[in-house]
Amino acid sequence: MAGGNIETELNKVGLAGMIIFYLVIFVSGLFANWILKKKKDPDQEGGKVQSDGMMLAGRDINYVVGCFTMTATWVGGGYINGTTESIIKNGLVWTQAPVGYSISLLLGGAFYATKMRKWR
Repeated sequence: MAGGNIETELNKVGLAGMIIFYLVIFVSGLFANWILKKKKDPDQEGGKVQSDGMMLAGRDINYVVGCFTMTATWVGGGYINGTTESIIKNGLVWTQAPVGYSISLLLGGAFYATKMRKWR
């Protein structure tokens, strides 16, 4: 459609839904901050909340849950669709993303995770 005039209109219901969603996320963050300030937590040192206590809410995750969390962080819809498209177009042997991501996670875990934990 060369030179055609495409009329688009703002989806007001979708925009309102997104605004409400992000407001709920923002308010829940404010509420969690208020709770943390109100409650004296053993994870706090000198009035500051440690990052582990804040991210894990004072819980300890096991190896399996940690692996699933890491996988969910790396694998999303774009990764799944892109990998599927690459496999269909080029074949499984030439699809490099899963292999590259796996190697980067292994190298990061082997060389950097121990050092970062020591520096903590």
